[in-house]
Amino acid sequence: MRRRISLFGLAICLGHLVALAQPDRWQQRVRYTMNVSMDVQTNRFTGSQALVYTNNSPDTLFRVFYHLYWNAFRPGSMMDNRSRELGKIVYSTGRHGHDVQDWDPRVTDRIEHLTPEEIGYQKVLSLSMNGVPQPYTEDETILEVKLTRPILPRSSVTFQMQFEAQVPLQIRRSGRDNPQTGVRYSMSQWYPKMCEYDYEGWHPTPYVAREFYGVWGDYDVTISIDKTYMLGGTGYLENASQVGYGYEAPGTKAIRPEGKRLSWHFVAPNVHDFMWAADPQFKHLIRRVPNGPVINVIYKNKDNDPHVDTPWIELADAAVMVLPFIEKTFGAYPWKQYSIVHGGDGGMEYPMSTLVDHPGVGNAIHELMHSWYQGMMGTNESMYAWMDEGFANYAAARVVSYYWHERLRRDPNNEALQQIIEKEKTQLPLYHFNAYNSYFNLVKSGLEEPLTTHADHFNTNFAYNIASYSKGEMFVEQLGYITGAEVRDKILLEYYRLWRFKHPNASDFVRVAEKVSGIQLDWFKEYWVSTTKTIDYGIDSLWEEGGKAKIRLKMIGYMPMPIDVEVQYKDGSKELAYIPQYFMFGEKPVEDNTIPRTTFEAWKWTSPTYTFELNRRLTDIKIVEIDPTQRMADVDRKNNKLELNW
Repeated sequence: MRRRISLFGLAICLGHLVALAQPDRWQQRVRYTMNVSMDVQTNRFTGSQALVYTNNSPDTLFRVFYHLYWNAFRPGSMMDNRSRELGKIVYSTGRHGHDVQDWDPRVTDRIEHLTPEEIGYQKVLSLSMNGVPQPYTEDETILEVKLTRPILPRSSVTFQMQFEAQVPLQIRRSGRDNPQTGVRYSMSQWYPKMCEYDYEGWHPTPYVAREFYGVWGDYDVTISIDKTYMLGGTGYLENASQVGYGYEAPGTKAIRPEGKRLSWHFVAPNVHDFMWAADPQFKHLIRRVPNGPVINVIYKNKDNDPHVDTPWIELADAAVMVLPFIEKTFGAYPWKQYSIVHGGDGGMEYPMSTLVDHPGVGNAIHELMHSWYQGMMGTNESMYAWMDEGFANYAAARVVSYYWHERLRRDPNNEALQQIIEKEKTQLPLYHFNAYNSYFNLVKSGLEEPLTTHADHFNTNFAYNIASYSKGEMFVEQLGYITGAEVRDKILLEYYRLWRFKHPNASDFVRVAEKVSGIQLDWFKEYWVSTTKTIDYGIDSLWEEGGKAKIRLKMIGYMPMPIDVEVQYKDGSKELAYIPQYFMFGEKPVEDNTIPRTTFEAWKWTSPTYTFELNRRLTDIKIVEIDPTQRMADVDRKNNKLELNW
C-alpha cells in the first residue's frame, strides 16, 4: 500500500512540475481504480470502476461522455458499414499493376459475419456521481451522461460504475483468439473510458476505424483471471511477489495464493490509457537498461521452440541498444518500465507498452517511438494523425538506421549488415526514402486529401495511410531542409521539453519551431498541412553576361520553398547557392562547411522565375542541381539536374 501511494504521489508532483514548465493551457485529469474479473470460458468479464474526474477547465460541465469501443464489433456498426463501403472503392496507384480494393484487409467484411458469441460489447450496468445515480444513453460506441448536477470549474467528482463486457473475436487491434498470432487476449480499448474535454470542447469520437485521444491521469487496475494465464501491458505490477511469471525480484521465488485464480495488480502514473494482454503460453524476457527502465518482452511460444525465441531475444536486445540514442535525440523516457507484448493485429501503441503481432525490429521501434509522439506529446490523433504516426515514423526511421549502424560497428565483418548500410547510402533522402516514394505515388493517384482531414473522414484508406504516415514523416524531414537539420533536432527536443504530458496541436509545434529557429514557418504548415499543393521547381535556362554565369529557376508547382542549388565546376570545386523563401524572414545556417555557400535575395512566391548570378564563366560549370539532398518533396525531379558536356 505504501508503495502505491508513493508512486501516485510522485506522479502528481511530477505532473505539477511539468505543467509549471510548459505552456499555460488547462487540461482535465482522471484517476481510475478498476477491478475486473475475467472468465476465460465465456470470454466475458465484469468490472467496477471508480473514476475521480477533475474539471480543470473554466467551464461548467452539464454532461460527460464515455467511449464504449467494443460495441463497434457488432454487425451493422459504424465500423462494419464504413469498412464495407470502402471495400467497394477500387483504384489503381500504378504501384501494383492491377486494381486494388480500398478496405482495411484486417477488417474487410468480417464484422458482418460475427456470431453472438463472437461479437464484442461493453454494457454499463449502473453509473453514479458522488453517490447519486445518473441517467445515461448508449449510442453504439459512445455513452452520453446528462448530469443531475453540473461539474463546476476546478472541482472534482467521483463516478462509480459497474460494467460487463464480452471480448470480441480479434478484428481490429483488440480481441481474442487471433489466428495470426494465436494470442488468447489482446485487451485494448477494453473499459468504459472518459472522453476528452479540452479547449475545443468534448471529443466523443465514435469508433469507426482510427484513432484515439485520452485524458491524462493515473490508473490502479486489478485483474482476476485463471492462474495459468500470464499478463503483460501498461503499468507497474504491484504484487509481483505473489504473481511471479518473471516479474518477481531477481533471486526471489513468488509465493502464489491458493485457488484457481490469480489477481494482477497494476498501477500506471500519468498516462492516458491502459492496455493488457493475456495468454497461458506467454514467455517473458527481461532486459534492464543501465540507469533506465526495465524492458519486458512477452510473447507466445506454443511449442517452446527455440527458433521462435531467437527473433524475440534479438528484439529485446535491440530495445536496450537503441534507447540511449532515442533519449539523446528525442528526450528521456519518463517511466520505469516498457513492455513489448505479442498480440493485436500489427503494431499498436499504448502507454508504457505496445502490442505487436511479430518480432520485427522496425515495427516494434515505430511503436516504441509512439511513447514520445502520442504517449507523451498526446495530440488528438483523430485531428492530427500525422503528428502521431508521421512523427513516430520519422523518429523510427532514424532509430532503425542507428540500430543497423551500431550492429555493424559491433560486428564489422557481418556481410548482411554491410549490404543494409550500403543500400541506405544510395537512397535520398537518407532514412526517409520510402516515405517520399509513397507520397509521390499518392500525388500521382489523384486521391490525396489535406492533412487537416479527420482521420475517419478520408475518402480512402489509401489516402489516409500515406498522408498520416508518409507525408507526416516528410513534414519533419522537410522542416530540417528549411531550418537546417541540427536546428530541427533542437526543435524536437524543445518540443519534448515544453509539451510532454500535454495535448499539442500543429500550431503549437510550429510555434516551438519558429522560436528555436528564428524563422517564420506558418506558411510551411499552411501549405503542407492544409492544402494538397505540390512542390515542383526546375532549371529554366543558363547564360552568360559580362563574363558571369546566370541561372534562371522556375516555380512550376504551387507550394513555395527555399531553394538549395549546388553547382559543380569542371575543376572539381563546388558551390552552394542558397535562396531563402520570402515567407521565412530568415535563413537556415550553413549545414555543410566543406562547400562554400552564397546566400541570395529571398524568392517572392508571386514571381514564377528567379535568376541569380555566379562569379564564374558559364563554360566552367559542369553540373547544376536543385536540392542535392533531395529533402524537398519535389514531385518531378527530372528538371532538377542539368549536366553540361562542353
